[in-house]
Amino acid sequence: MIEFPEIQWLQLAPVIIVLIAGSIGVLVESFAPRTARRPIQLWLTFGALIASFAFIVIVAGSFELVVGGSMAVDGPGLFLQGTIVLVALLSAFLMMEKNLDVAGDAFAPRASAMPGSEDERQFTALRYLQTEIWPLFLISVGGMMLFVAANDLLLLFIALEMLSLPLYILAGMARRRRLLSQEAAMKYFLLGAFSSAFFLYGAALLYGFAGTITFGGIQEAITGQGSMTPLLIAGMGMLFVGLLFKVAAVPFHNWAPDVYQGSPTPITAFMAAGVKVAAFGAILRVTYVAIGGAAWDWRPVLWIIAGLTFFVGAIVGLAQTDLKRMLAYSSIAHAGFLLLGVTALSTEGLAATMFYLLTYGLSTVGAFGLLTLVRTETGEATSLDSWRGLGRTNPWVAAAFALFLFSFAGIPLTAGFIGKFAVFSAAAASGAGWLVVLAVIASAIAAFFYLRVVVVMYFSEPTGSGPKVVVPSWSTKMAVGGGVAVTLVLGIFPQPVLDLAQQASIFVQ
Repeated sequence: MIEFPEIQWLQLAPVIIVLIAGSIGVLVESFAPRTARRPIQLWLTFGALIASFAFIVIVAGSFELVVGGSMAVDGPGLFLQGTIVLVALLSAFLMMEKNLDVAGDAFAPRASAMPGSEDERQFTALRYLQTEIWPLFLISVGGMMLFVAANDLLLLFIALEMLSLPLYILAGMARRRRLLSQEAAMKYFLLGAFSSAFFLYGAALLYGFAGTITFGGIQEAITGQGSMTPLLIAGMGMLFVGLLFKVAAVPFHNWAPDVYQGSPTPITAFMAAGVKVAAFGAILRVTYVAIGGAAWDWRPVLWIIAGLTFFVGAIVGLAQTDLKRMLAYSSIAHAGFLLLGVTALSTEGLAATMFYLLTYGLSTVGAFGLLTLVRTETGEATSLDSWRGLGRTNPWVAAAFALFLFSFAGIPLTAGFIGKFAVFSAAAASGAGWLVVLAVIASAIAAFFYLRVVVVMYFSEPTGSGPKVVVPSWSTKMAVGGGVAVTLVLGIFPQPVLDLAQQASIFVQ
């Protein structure tokens, strides 16, 4: 008799929907007429993301159905999957009106062409040529959703490759800045190769130590061992290196700013937010479920890495004059702050980290969305000097960008302040108060380069005719507006979401 495994289809539905839509998207690119691809891909993408989020809500409301296995469907997994889908929705809004214009710039706004001009006519004829971004995007989203729920080393590696491989291609699709974009894609590919190599080596060593690839089995082996072995120490070290590459923690961050700067801005937004959420979700599950029993051995190392990460991100960010590179170093600093929540090893630390990831991810997409609007004759104006006087010429764009910067800096009445306060409180309660003091100092240093942008926008004279802001499409307004709403609402009324994160902070094995 053959016994077939019992599959909980309802719990797997959020991931299955996204991956099936991505697979159908590949077939659409292969067989559908060129003029029909764009509308089909948009319906597939948004339909899959909305349906996936609806199923996440349904599963989360049926906690008696939440189970473990190779893919754990539990509170943290569902919360982080919901965060990833929301980030993907805002990123998709940002990407949907970005396509190929006459100058060959992938994702250039339609509004950059004058109505009735030759540019607009050629743009209309060419606007269907980059629809392959959508299946790549969905496959990457599906990989991220698997990454935060994987409960053994094999599925974790498969998810790592699924989320990473499409991004290597998407990073190289800015054709007006072809050399810079292809350099970004190559560097991102090499970073991913290093990450995968270290991860696999660490996974093999942990398997050799525990005799199993499941997180629960590894935890039992650590608990039963009684003392650390070289195999366990080396395996944990390699595994951490592989995961820390994905969050751009110091010293594994070197090419991350180049990738941010060279990639198409909507793709940078998706990478900066989505990969951060997914990678930290995997780190949380590994540390809390698999190797929590060896915390006294790996926590001091993560404390050092966290301190280096937020100080390097804050200090080197001071020297940046390109806004995309500045946001890249801001992302590095935030990775250091998030590592404080990881090292707390408590339900409070887990809930605080998940809340931080939600607020940071959605705010980041909104901030990069605004970067696509300020332009010069040659493309996006990411130079700090190009934003001089923006508060006078375009007060709404300047106000929204200032709000995101205040949130990144941790100014009160923004979601960023609540997230930092929650993470710092959890870290202090776990005995890392000295590290929290250093994190507050790093936050003050980072606040300088955030506030410098605000000063340039509001207290500097415009250069020439001033910054030029294209009229945003409705989809770009949705992406930016969603980020603004989350930043304001969760900064003033954070308690319901904090309570939800607290209720969800229970892992299953």
